[in-house]
Amino acid sequence: MPHPEHVEPPGREHAGVADAAETPQLSVTSNGTTLSGIPVKIVYTPEDLTNFDPQSSLGSPGEFPFTRGIYSTMYRGKLWTMRQYAGFGTARQSNARYRYLLAQGQTGLSVAFDLPTQMGFDSDHPRAGGEVGKVGVAICSLEDMQMLFEGIPLAHVSTSMTINSTAAILLALYVAVARQQGANLEKLSGTVQNDILKEYIARGTYIYPPRPAMRIVTDVFAWCKEELPNWVTISISGYHIREAGSTAAQEVGFALGDGIAYVDAAIAAGLRVDDFAPRLSFFFNAHNDLLEEIAKYRAARRLWARLMRERFGARDPRSMMLRFHAQTAGSSLTAQQPENNIVRVAIQALAAVLGGCQSLHGNALDEALALPTEDAARLALRTQQILAHESGVANTVDPVGGSYAIEHLTDEIEAGARACIERLDALGGMLRAIETGYVQREIQKAAYEYQQSVERNERIIVGVNRYRSERREPIPILRIDPAIEQEQIGRLRALRARRDAAPTSKAVAEVESRARSGENLMPAILSAVEAYATVGEISDAMRRVFGEHQETLAL
Repeated sequence: MPHPEHVEPPGREHAGVADAAETPQLSVTSNGTTLSGIPVKIVYTPEDLTNFDPQSSLGSPGEFPFTRGIYSTMYRGKLWTMRQYAGFGTARQSNARYRYLLAQGQTGLSVAFDLPTQMGFDSDHPRAGGEVGKVGVAICSLEDMQMLFEGIPLAHVSTSMTINSTAAILLALYVAVARQQGANLEKLSGTVQNDILKEYIARGTYIYPPRPAMRIVTDVFAWCKEELPNWVTISISGYHIREAGSTAAQEVGFALGDGIAYVDAAIAAGLRVDDFAPRLSFFFNAHNDLLEEIAKYRAARRLWARLMRERFGARDPRSMMLRFHAQTAGSSLTAQQPENNIVRVAIQALAAVLGGCQSLHGNALDEALALPTEDAARLALRTQQILAHESGVANTVDPVGGSYAIEHLTDEIEAGARACIERLDALGGMLRAIETGYVQREIQKAAYEYQQSVERNERIIVGVNRYRSERREPIPILRIDPAIEQEQIGRLRALRARRDAAPTSKAVAEVESRARSGENLMPAILSAVEAYATVGEISDAMRRVFGEHQETLAL
């Protein structure tokens, strides 16, 4: 039962310290578990570390199994990349935000695309109505991509693009702009999310059925190996799995299960594991339970290293290193008392840093209400900068290593994640588990159980189910002007009218031909975007071959 709220007797002033007998014993998790339901003891001792061997369980930073970090010096050698996720409205508006963030000390770009772009629809498609530029930037063509990165030398900045179904097209657009800027493609650095499996599991911005979609993913792997050797070809996302309601162990287990499916698909396509695995990366959530989150990242690193060596026979140590980007938990933000979100984000970002992330995005205080304003985005960036330069946590690699509580939680999460993977194997692998709705059902059950605990006041959400305030202070909200939709449509139609239609049509036809033949799609997609074919036209060429996915209901 939750403890009653403490009320001071009438007329009594706070003296700074309450009598011990009268101090309310409220806890963040009043049922004695982590946020994900792992039982938590009041105190931990060496006896809680069953079969714990420091050498095999921990090792040294930069060495197998990488529990303590993938680099020997971690942030003493180089700070994590501060990569604030941004994009809205038109390419010109987003370009201004990127340049502002870079001027404020951001060290990498992260592009958010609008839903039509994510779903392979041009801005003038009937299904794009009302969504153009709303949750990200609208990109229809090379002209838009040129505008998005105007004045930003791609040879000198690392860019992450959160895009999946149309990842191959947006990567080709990025490469085309880099070519126009004269960049050396062999040195171009960045990440394309390109994680289609989690779209079927948790997010929903898929186009094609899973198996042809996986073919596009592995085409990107193969093409980048030859053309973009420093590009990270996929960011395998546990983040969206956690946002959909999973536990920490499920986030790790299902994300690594997706990773196994991608490795299997790449090997089946004829690639050697050590030729592509060093360019894989992961994307994890940073949630509220500080110790559980730190343990989660350490468990994920150790389990992935063991899987790559034992299951796939990887020999290159880079193939066993789990590199990850973290984003603070959007689902934890509250519209009530939004200033509280500043504290939540700071705690979550601290967990990611203590857990050894390679790059980090901190959400803004207003993101439960709208896309962040410029001031809110700057404050979120400053949170990272204060952690990096004032907190001291970057001075020591894995400062929590050896803590009885942390090591116990690391073991618990690894065991839970491994159990998830074993269940996926028993079902025939991740693709089959998605097709039957198993993964979706498991996440839905976890989400329901968590929400029930909130409704019963077993989980306290400050400002929501406890410490509520009737006073609502208005905060500035970023509003997307509806006029930008017609502006974007006008620019798109003007492009179609003035481009040379014959080479554009020929290039799009080649994409369709390669989709049918099984040849690598990337060269044809790059030629098509350079001929000013649109995202929608190229997506439609593949729709004609692959069809569209129909969701399996997870009942």
